[in-house]
Amino acid sequence: MISRQFLRENPETVREALEKKGIDDVDLDHVLDVDDEWRSLKKQGDELRHERNETSSKIGELKAAGKDEEAQEAIDRSQELKAELADVEDRTDELEAELEERLLELPQIPHEDVPVGADETENVERRREGFENLRELPDDVVPHYDIGEELDILDFERGAKVTGGGFYFAKGEGARLEHALVQFMMDVHREQGYVDVFPPIPVNSRSMVGTGQFPKFTDDAYRLGASNEDEWDDDDLWLLPTAEVPVTNMYRDEILLDDDLPVKHQAYTPNFRREAGEHGTETRGIVRVHQFNKVEMVNFVRPETSYERFDELVDEAEEVLRRLELPYRILEMCTGDLGFTQAKKYDIEVWAPGDDMDEGPEEGGRWLEVSSVSNFEDFQARRAGLRYRPERHEAAEYLHTLNGSGLAIPRVVVAILEYYQNDDGTVTVPEALRPYMGGLETIEGTEPIGESAVGAGKKD
Repeated sequence: MISRQFLRENPETVREALEKKGIDDVDLDHVLDVDDEWRSLKKQGDELRHERNETSSKIGELKAAGKDEEAQEAIDRSQELKAELADVEDRTDELEAELEERLLELPQIPHEDVPVGADETENVERRREGFENLRELPDDVVPHYDIGEELDILDFERGAKVTGGGFYFAKGEGARLEHALVQFMMDVHREQGYVDVFPPIPVNSRSMVGTGQFPKFTDDAYRLGASNEDEWDDDDLWLLPTAEVPVTNMYRDEILLDDDLPVKHQAYTPNFRREAGEHGTETRGIVRVHQFNKVEMVNFVRPETSYERFDELVDEAEEVLRRLELPYRILEMCTGDLGFTQAKKYDIEVWAPGDDMDEGPEEGGRWLEVSSVSNFEDFQARRAGLRYRPERHEAAEYLHTLNGSGLAIPRVVVAILEYYQNDDGTVTVPEALRPYMGGLETIEGTEPIGESAVGAGKKD
């Protein structure tokens, strides 16, 4: 969140940020009015306390001097001041609560060099990698959802039966591929100096507020607990949408030491999102699902180093794709597609040649976001109370937080199934993954199970 002082001193900068990020549901003038009234009442309360203290101190003096009538007047005035102060404090508390709530609705200020744009069509492509020596592909690359079913390594029907739409089974070599990617990615990031964290999967509302998911994006989250006529139990637990939430909140309301920084954590978790705000998005395959595996990198750094660390974090996420030899590109988000909490963000998009649903490179196919690398500056730190002490004798300051996926696994699976596809319908295992799959070089699939599979490739 932005600070009250920044809002007071830079209201037009905040107004401009709302406009650049396309946020039109925040009444900034009302927030400023609430802050003005709160400050006015705080001053009034201080004056009332001062007068009450002076009046109270006179009562004893007047009584000692035998001035009973004046002493009674002072007593009456003291009672009036007490009542007035109570009213002022009650109203001040109401305004304090409202102001805190309204400040949570204000977005991060974009970094000054972020390109201004209305939406994703105005994002800026910074570079492409891996297109110099593309492997030879079949004439007609089969989309991942079809080859996944043909090889019986992805099962969408049974996933929907067990849970619902947007959930799937990875089976056999498909499950091995997901597990291999998790271990491979974590090994890469350990080389880069990351310390593993295996966090709780449920998180509380305070944690979701700390990283900026709440209160704006509650509709996208899965809540845990039983409900009866819209009344929920008292657990206050949500399935995490990203490991960013628990890992960032590990140090909530704590003070780190300068010697601790930078802190670099990585975490593998399953992640859960309703995607309630997404309309018209694809439902076929595993590009957009409600449960997905991901390795997340979270950084806690000194403010003066955060943009240097941002560039390094982009490179750390890219390293996974370089070793898998998958073509990809780097996009810089414009202000309109930047996101509520980010000051600057790059997306890493892998190339998947099996579909032409989006505009891809000259070779066809489409781009799939596998990582968003973000610098939040001190936005999350203020919400979560994340501070560090530059020197032991100095006051604590807010640190900066950054994160990036390293990477979102289902979309990497999509890219592998399509880019490493062979003419005979098999899929070559990327060389970097073979040690994690017991030396397996080719995914050949398995024979389907059950009566329903007869006539669809299974022998009777």
